[in-house]
Amino acid sequence: MTTRTVNGEQQQQRRQPHYASGRPHRPYSSSYYEGAGAGAGGGGGGSASLKGCCCCLFLLLTFLALLAVAVVLVVVLVVKPRKPQFDLQQVSVQYLLVASPSPSSSSSSSPSDSSSAYLSLNITLLFTAENPNKVGIRYGPTAFDVMYRGVPLGVAAVPGFEQPAHSTRLVQTRFSVDRFNVLQSDALDLLRDAALNDRVDLRLTGDVDANIRLLGFTSPRVRVSVDCAIAISPRRQSLTYKQCGVDGVNL
Repeated sequence: MTTRTVNGEQQQQRRQPHYASGRPHRPYSSSYYEGAGAGAGGGGGGSASLKGCCCCLFLLLTFLALLAVAVVLVVVLVVKPRKPQFDLQQVSVQYLLVASPSPSSSSSSSPSDSSSAYLSLNITLLFTAENPNKVGIRYGPTAFDVMYRGVPLGVAAVPGFEQPAHSTRLVQTRFSVDRFNVLQSDALDLLRDAALNDRVDLRLTGDVDANIRLLGFTSPRVRVSVDCAIAISPRRQSLTYKQCGVDGVNL
């Protein structure tokens, strides 16, 4: 601002500022700041909406998990599941033959063949499956190992089946082996047991898997381990001893 004297009077003259662009400077309007603030507020609203969706999804998954646990607890309390019973009921012997190599074949063969024996066996196994539960049970296929003194002779297969509630079912399978070569000390024991003791001891082991079925749902697997010891008389071609036990029940 400058002051000058005209006719004895002082007058003030305001000096306008000089701008490089030649246009006067306009201050920022309040509407600009309001628009910027509105944009920032819109971004915060989108983030809050995303967090709300994640929270709702988490609550929904938690509710479904608690509902599933509640259904399982109700089923357990109402049904009160019990372990099924699976036992070897009967063994029918078609034939059992223990033979040593013939003298002519053993003389022409290696010395190790002279201490061998051949076992031929054909038996029918009858199992009893008992379901004490209020609902049905689904059994999976089972393979029982047949052994002589720890030496595997073969496998007796039992197919899978379904069993209604409060019922007993008979399951039959057949096991056969033809001229199984038992070597070394086991062969000597087999020949002595068959000739002197009239007794051949066999062991039958296997795991039976079962699931409880209710309203289309299947429970976790229940495994029952079966272990049976049987003795067969080669002379009478019959079963002379049988004892079975359950080693344990695993979930």
